[in-house]
Amino acid sequence: MQHLQPQALWNNFHSLTQIPRPSGKKKQISDFLADFGRSLGLETIVTPIGNVLIRKPASAGYEQHPGVILQGHMDMVPQKNSDKVFDFEKDAIQTYIEPNGEWVTADGTTLGADNGIGVATAMAILADPNAKHPALEALFTVDEETGMYGAEALEAGLLQGKTLLNLDSETEGELYIGCAGGVDPTAVFDYQAVPVEEGDAAVRIEVKGCKGGHSGCDIHLQRANAIKLLFRVLKDAVTNCEARLVCVEGGSLRNAIPREAAAVVTVPAEGVDDLIDLVCRWEDQFLAEYRGVDDDICLTTTEVECPATELPEDVQDFLIHAVTLCPHGVYRMIPEMPDVVETSNNLAMIKTEPGKITVNCLTRSSVESRKEELASIIQSAFTLAGAEVSFAGSYPGWKPNVHSRILTLMQEVHRRELGTEPRIITIHAGLECGILGKNYPDVEMISFGPTIEHPHSPDERVNIASVQRFYRLTLATLEAL
Repeated sequence: MQHLQPQALWNNFHSLTQIPRPSGKKKQISDFLADFGRSLGLETIVTPIGNVLIRKPASAGYEQHPGVILQGHMDMVPQKNSDKVFDFEKDAIQTYIEPNGEWVTADGTTLGADNGIGVATAMAILADPNAKHPALEALFTVDEETGMYGAEALEAGLLQGKTLLNLDSETEGELYIGCAGGVDPTAVFDYQAVPVEEGDAAVRIEVKGCKGGHSGCDIHLQRANAIKLLFRVLKDAVTNCEARLVCVEGGSLRNAIPREAAAVVTVPAEGVDDLIDLVCRWEDQFLAEYRGVDDDICLTTTEVECPATELPEDVQDFLIHAVTLCPHGVYRMIPEMPDVVETSNNLAMIKTEPGKITVNCLTRSSVESRKEELASIIQSAFTLAGAEVSFAGSYPGWKPNVHSRILTLMQEVHRRELGTEPRIITIHAGLECGILGKNYPDVEMISFGPTIEHPHSPDERVNIASVQRFYRLTLATLEAL
C-alpha cells in the first residue's frame, strides 16, 4: 500500500492502520498526531478531550489570505466478521489491495478509511513544503463515530480560519453542504429472573450474514437488520413453540446497521425439533424477502446447557412487542429532494445483563421537529411496554448554504481539475460541521472525499484512483483559496 500514489498520503494511512483507534480509545492516536505535528516544528495543541490542532503558516504569497481549516476525525468504527480473531484495542488493521488493483480493503475487519484517508490527507499537506495555501489549521477530533464528542467539546475561539474543509465524505464527485442531526434513544427493561420449567431444553438462535452498513449512508438500501429478523423469529417461537426467552444480544454500534443477533430460548424438550424446523423456515423466508439485497443471511440453532433462570413471561412479551413495533429504516424522504432521506431510525443494539435488557437506537433527521417526532414515537413504543426511556447525544444538523463562497469556488476547481460537474449533496449521515457551526457560525464549510464503499462494516474499501483525485482536488482548492 505504501507504494501507491500519492505516496506521502498512503504512507500516513498505513501508519494510522498500525495504531489501534476504535472510538473511545483515543490516547494513542491523539499522541501520535500530536507527535507528528511537533516533529514538523509546527504549533501543536492538544485539547483536554484529546482533539489535536496543528497550525502551519501560509506559504509564500498567501500570507494575507483568510485561513483554512482541514478537518477530520481520528477514530474508526470497530467491526469484524464473527469468525475473525481480532482485538481492535491491540491489533493493527491487516490491509491488502484487491486482486483487480482498484481497491484497498482489510482482512475481515473495518478498514478505517473512514476517516483515516481524510486524516492522512491533512497530514501529507502539513508535511509538504511545496503545497500552496493560506495559513492552515488541521483539526483532528476524537470520538466522532460514537457521538461527535470531540467536535461538541471544541472550545469557541480556538480556530482562526474562515473556511473549513471537512474531509469525511465518502463519494467522489460530490460536494456536501448539509447533513442530518441525530439523537440516541435508549430503552431499559428491568426484570427479576424466574426459574426455568423442569424438563425444558435450551437452544441458541443466531442470525448472521447480514450486510449491515452505515446507518446514515446505507439506511435507504433496505438491508436486513439482524435484530428485527431475530425478533420476528422469537415472536413466532413464543406463539407456536412455547418458547421462553433467556437472553438476547445484537448489534455493536449505534451508527451501524446490525449484522448479527442471537438469543437463547427454552422450550419443552420434546419441542426442540419443532423449534429448529421453525427457524429453518424463517431462514428460507428471509432469503426470499431479501433476494438481491442481502443474499447471505444465515440462521443457526445450537442446543446449549439449560440455564437456571429466564425472563418473566410478561417482560418477555412486552419486549418482543416493543422491538417489533420500534421503527427501523427510512421514515421520511425530503419532499424537495425525493432521493434524499430526511428522517430515519436505526434499531442499533440490544443487550441482556443480569436483571436488565437495554435497547439502543440512533434517530436521524435534517429537520429538528421530525427528529423529535420519530424519537417520541420510539419513546411511546417502549414506554407502553414498561421500559424506562432516555435520550442522549443530541446534535444539530448542518443547514445547507447554496450561496457560500467555498461552494462556488470548489465547483469551479472541480470542473477545471477533474473535468466534471460535481453533484451538490445534503447527506443523511451526521457530519461534524453542524456541531462545529454552533461555536463558529461565521466559518463557511464544505465536505468532500474519495469513494469509500461499505463504511462501518468489514466490507469497507477505498478506491485507489479516487484517493489520488481527491488529493489533487484538495491541493487545488487550497491554492485557489
